[in-house]
Amino acid sequence: MKYGVQFKPRAVKDIEKLPSRVQTNIIKNIEVMSDDLSGDVKRLTNFTPEYRLRVGDYRVLFEIENKSIIVYRVRHRREVYR
Repeated sequence: MKYGVQFKPRAVKDIEKLPSRVQTNIIKNIEVMSDDLSGDVKRLTNFTPEYRLRVGDYRVLFEIENKSIIVYRVRHRREVYR
């Protein structure tokens, strides 16, 4: 199932602050995930947004609404769950 991807303004700012190599890696993984939720995707418990995608030391926090993925944050793993 193909999902559309939407980025919240905060997620865009998070991505822009990262080095270009990391940016391309994260965008590539989000595109792969949008096809069928493949990759290191995990449902989070007692946390909003509901899902996370692991890309190296970075985490992409997102939710699924209807047929779209809404990306809320992209942060380093030590900072993302605070």
